Amino acid sequence: MNKMIKITLPDGSIKEFEKGTTPMDVAKSISEGLARNVISAKFNNETVEVSTPLNTDGDLVLFTWSNDEGKKAFWHSTSHVMAQAIQDLFPGAKLTIGPAIERGFYYDVDFGEQKISDNDFKRIEDRMLEIARGKHDFQLREASKDDALNFYKKENNQFKVELIENLQDGEITFCDHDTFTDLCRGGHIPNTGIIKAVKLMSVAGAYWRGDEKNPQLTRVYGISFPKQKELKEYLELLEEAKKRDHRKLGKELELFTFSQKVGQGLPLWLPKGAALRERLENFLKKAQKKAGYEMVVSPHIGSKELYVTSGHYAKYGEDSFQPISTPNEGEEFMLKPMNCPHHCEMYNASSWSYRDLPKRFAEFGTVYRYEQSGELHGLTRVRGFTQDDAHIFCMPEQLDEEFKKVIDLTLYVFSSLGFEDFTAQVSLRDPDNKEKYIGSDDAWEKAESAIINAADEKGLNYVVETGEAAFYGPKLDFMVKDALGRSWQLGTIQVDYNLPERFDLTYKGSDNESHRPVMIHRAPFGSMERFIAILLEHTGGNFPLWLMPEQAIILSLSEKYEKYSQKVLTLLENNEIRALADNRNETIGKKIREAEVNKYPYMLIVGEQEAKDGTISVRKHSEGDLGTMKIEDFANLINTEIDSTLKPFKTEV
Repeated sequence: MNKMIKITLPDGSIKEFEKGTTPMDVAKSISEGLARNVISAKFNNETVEVSTPLNTDGDLVLFTWSNDEGKKAFWHSTSHVMAQAIQDLFPGAKLTIGPAIERGFYYDVDFGEQKISDNDFKRIEDRMLEIARGKHDFQLREASKDDALNFYKKENNQFKVELIENLQDGEITFCDHDTFTDLCRGGHIPNTGIIKAVKLMSVAGAYWRGDEKNPQLTRVYGISFPKQKELKEYLELLEEAKKRDHRKLGKELELFTFSQKVGQGLPLWLPKGAALRERLENFLKKAQKKAGYEMVVSPHIGSKELYVTSGHYAKYGEDSFQPISTPNEGEEFMLKPMNCPHHCEMYNASSWSYRDLPKRFAEFGTVYRYEQSGELHGLTRVRGFTQDDAHIFCMPEQLDEEFKKVIDLTLYVFSSLGFEDFTAQVSLRDPDNKEKYIGSDDAWEKAESAIINAADEKGLNYVVETGEAAFYGPKLDFMVKDALGRSWQLGTIQVDYNLPERFDLTYKGSDNESHRPVMIHRAPFGSMERFIAILLEHTGGNFPLWLMPEQAIILSLSEKYEKYSQKVLTLLENNEIRALADNRNETIGKKIREAEVNKYPYMLIVGEQEAKDGTISVRKHSEGDLGTMKIEDFANLINTEIDSTLKPFKTEV
């Protein structure tokens, strides 16, 4: 029998090894440096341990801490160490599950009559580091269902028993390290010694398996790193994130508020916030007009039948706001969860020829979706939000060009608002779970090809994610990194062959026959609420100058100069510069400090000399004095800064 296997590496190279070779052996054959850093692996797209014997030909990917998969294994392994420390310090605590998450890990624990709080974090962390220093190997082993059940029945752990009862022989594994063992599917670092820094972050309540009918557990969150320095940097980043929290800044800058009497998840926009939204809307409307969009308006409610036709009710109806009954028996309406069905009916209101297409309908339409109260979060997760929605109805042969034009518009929005670091994600349907989606295979294949071709032609840096498509079509999402390095999904473009079919949308072709248009859904902002929240945290409230509620504040040295400050204000307004005057009887030092806190971009100080010379003394937020200048020179300074960030949108000829 052949004792050799062929291992294909990510660069396409193929190496031969003896059967039973481990991923760590492969790493050592490449370089000792890689072997020191490799902490996780995938073989034939399945997660394996670095000590797993490989006995067949296959594709191998090795991961280090710098890879997301490596971090996942690192954090999941640390959750085991935390679980051991908890059991050592809280005898009788019952473990349930402990996965890695986007940042760190958690473990859900039934502490019984015992209580845990952040006062216990230090001793748990100390015990975790003590375990880590032992450099205990993580070892995965198979177990029979009977043995696994017996193990946890002896421990009186009904949670693990429930998990095992849903498994079969041959798919049950345990992970051992030191004196600890846990039911686990795998994906671990080589040994505990790689863990050099740990921090428990918080505790929260969590129902077993997310069902409020089940027992409530305690979820312990933590994070870990291979270097103490990295933990220090992460905690500093968290502190900066707290300062930039959009909920905090929104209150300080008087942009928006919430009211329990109005209802959870329903933001109230204050005058400054409403003006900010209006500027964002006008900015996009101006670009959209150049790109050939027509503005439309649809109502906040629609007949239930509308959403049954679109397919939204079947997919989301049970989890959304319930239908509204009218005095007319059998008549039901719903709060609008989507704008697209309304736009389909607008298209259907007229007869179209191929000469009329594409039709581009745009709307800042407010929609309503019921989110669980525990999932609501400031402006990023709300129950009522406004989408910068548009739907393009085009001929199939126009799809490629239209999709690329939407990409251009989205990139224009990002560059104008300072989002320079982003990647794109092509979201396709899951071919093994087609029942989640509507539409024919042929329509899906055409739509997916159109998105990939457009992304390639535009030179986008993109990744492909299978199973992330919308239920009616594939999409291109933009993942933007903010100033703190956090990734956010902003802007989406979707191709849809299905809604035109469901709403029987047609146009008359050059052959005088009826044809079905293709539909593009797009929203560069996504939603106004979420976009403003992310923009607040990205900029720390220091928006681009063209977007600021007030671009300057005039600070008079005393009430004697109120008349001159009013003259300056009028001249600025004549130059379309947004400003206000602070003529209070306060010290100039206090006025400057308050202006800095309120993030006014420019502070214009006026006193006896400025009034005499017709000038202003200019300070820039967080930078300091810029000197004395004429008002027209300051106006030029403002306009030059705006022109450098807000370029006019240009369409390709």
